[in-house]
Amino acid sequence: MPDGSETRASESAEASEPSAPHGPPASPEPPEPPEQLALIRETVREHKKRQQPAKAKPRTWRGADLASGLPVARVLVDKGLVHLDHYFDYAVPAAMDEEAQPGVRVRVRFGAGEREGRREGGKLTNGFIVERRADSDFPGKLAPLAQVLSPEPVLGPGLLQLCRAVADRYAGSLADVVQLAVPPRRARAERKASPKRRPRPKAPEPGGWGRYEQGEAFLGALAGKEAPRAVWTALPGRESWADELARAIAATLSSGRGALAVLPDGRAAARVDAALTALIGGDHHVLLTADAGPEARYERWLAVNRGAVRAVVGTRAAMFAPVRKLGLAAIWEDGDSSHSDDRAPQPHAREVLLQRAVTEQAAFLLGAHGCTVEAAQLVESGFARPLVADRSLVRVVAPLIRTVGDRDEARDAAARSARLPSLAWNVARDGLERGPVLVQVPRRGYVPRLSCERCREPARCPQCAGPLEAAGEGAELRCGWCARGVPDWRCPECGGARLRGRVFGARRTAEELGRAFPAVPVRTSGGDHVLDTVPDRPALIVSTPGAEPVPEAGSGYAAALLLDGWALLGRPDLRAGEEAFRRWLGAASLVRPQGEGGSVVIVAEETLRPVQALVRWDPVGHARRELADRAELGFPPVSRMAAVTGTPEAVAALLGAAELPERAEVLGPVPLQVVERGQPRRPGDPPPGERWERALVRVPTGSGAALAASLKTALVSRLTRREGPVAHVRIDPPDIG
Repeated sequence: MPDGSETRASESAEASEPSAPHGPPASPEPPEPPEQLALIRETVREHKKRQQPAKAKPRTWRGADLASGLPVARVLVDKGLVHLDHYFDYAVPAAMDEEAQPGVRVRVRFGAGEREGRREGGKLTNGFIVERRADSDFPGKLAPLAQVLSPEPVLGPGLLQLCRAVADRYAGSLADVVQLAVPPRRARAERKASPKRRPRPKAPEPGGWGRYEQGEAFLGALAGKEAPRAVWTALPGRESWADELARAIAATLSSGRGALAVLPDGRAAARVDAALTALIGGDHHVLLTADAGPEARYERWLAVNRGAVRAVVGTRAAMFAPVRKLGLAAIWEDGDSSHSDDRAPQPHAREVLLQRAVTEQAAFLLGAHGCTVEAAQLVESGFARPLVADRSLVRVVAPLIRTVGDRDEARDAAARSARLPSLAWNVARDGLERGPVLVQVPRRGYVPRLSCERCREPARCPQCAGPLEAAGEGAELRCGWCARGVPDWRCPECGGARLRGRVFGARRTAEELGRAFPAVPVRTSGGDHVLDTVPDRPALIVSTPGAEPVPEAGSGYAAALLLDGWALLGRPDLRAGEEAFRRWLGAASLVRPQGEGGSVVIVAEETLRPVQALVRWDPVGHARRELADRAELGFPPVSRMAAVTGTPEAVAALLGAAELPERAEVLGPVPLQVVERGQPRRPGDPPPGERWERALVRVPTGSGAALAASLKTALVSRLTRREGPVAHVRIDPPDIG
């Protein structure tokens, strides 16, 4: 147990006990008499006891003999409160000496009170043994471990070191990071034996890497046990990137080292999994995604932790996978928001993999069809080398990009009637003669935004002022926040009762395209209905950004229409242009090359930087110009930044208590938008009805660790002393617009 100088365990939040499950619905038959009903229930209980194996209950172990060697266990208690971010000492009973090893899960009594010079009582709490020691700094008598949940060592020294580094970087608690890194226990999976490790595969042929400058050299360095670091700008067309990433993993495995690849979603992970299986078989790696289910996922994670498997392909949570002898840490599409975890302390997969590459002396590969500002900064700083193809080859494999500006669309009668400019209509018609045509629409739904036809005032709910939306043709208007129906809406400004659409969703676009091309099937992909693949035959595929299906047989789309570019570019966010460009590249990369008739039409102002970069297919140049603008403004990634949010009193108190590093600059605070009741909340949004502020703290590169440490120290001090409301701290906030 902790010594007297540590924070009292009773100050921690008590874990709530799970509620009992509800029983089956009442039978419609007449109820049994009370005596007979009680007898039936007792019989059922006895039957269940005989059917279920007896569970070992935690003992108090009071007065029990302690382990003769290393009788003290240092435990990381599963309490994610930042002011409890330290270890607690417990005594090891002799009966647990063999099983209570570093890395195993245990149960301890936590949150106890003082009795006769020692800490007793408290609720049972899960934790991990991180160290066995001969003595303790605590002057009193230690409470014993209550139970060893499993003898499986799941928190090894390397994983613990990584979690500690991530917690320090993001000003979070170690327990929160460990909760992200170690999946929940499944006893049945632990009882299963992991497969025997396969012999290392042969080094693969270069394949598509021969198309890139220094591509074959990079693959050879991986096979030769070297640790190169590269930013890879993948060529467009078909699914070649998945095969190229699989070859990088196979080359690393051929050197006797492990490999880890983190993808933004399960569909991308499945493509790399299929490519790697086709290349070297399916016994050398595991796929870690949520689609596998908790037990199967934990079983695969155990195979990696035990060293039976040396390669992992997975989504965000796989960034912590305990790969033995890590030789390659790779990430695809680092600009995708799904790489940033929503749970505290909200680490980004790119930064975690960079930490692993440095600490474990492994190679690092950041790949995408585009190039983020952070990727450009890695190249600019000399940390990584660029992996790009020659411009002449880019022009061959890229589709033809054509633009339709706002002025052209306004003069186009077809655009006014069918929301499809004449150029886009002609490209779609020609493309449908050769194969499927992709139509990217930024918004889901039917008509998610409406306005008054007379005065153009946005239509809002009279109850909560939320935006009104139409779920379908002839459907009743409904509020997008509180979901109330508004059958008799009238404009409060001019009294008008007629509405017009301001923003059209994927379903409305599909409906209009169905009328424009009556003989062509129209399919939608987005939201809860995402298509993985589509047949290689004429069809219109209407998709939201990121949900574009892949044409079968690897032929690619005959054409693509990128509609409503203003909706992506007009977001009040510093990254709006970069994100729009990334979304457009993702869709255009699925289109056939220009030599095979592939064409893309983008409906956006052609003079804007992201549009021009798409026309030239120049993601690296676009990222460099964005990086230069960030450097001039002093914004990340050329600086480090933290966001402090909360009530005005909490923000002011935390910033006043923090000993910020030199050259730290506080921007703000500024009020945050109030979240109305019924409106979806994101992590960090204020509770409904509360007035919150946000201040940004900016420091030069190299002072990020000092900034995180100072804010965390101030936060711990306020929590320990219970000095009023507490502000929230997020390092490297994604939205600083």
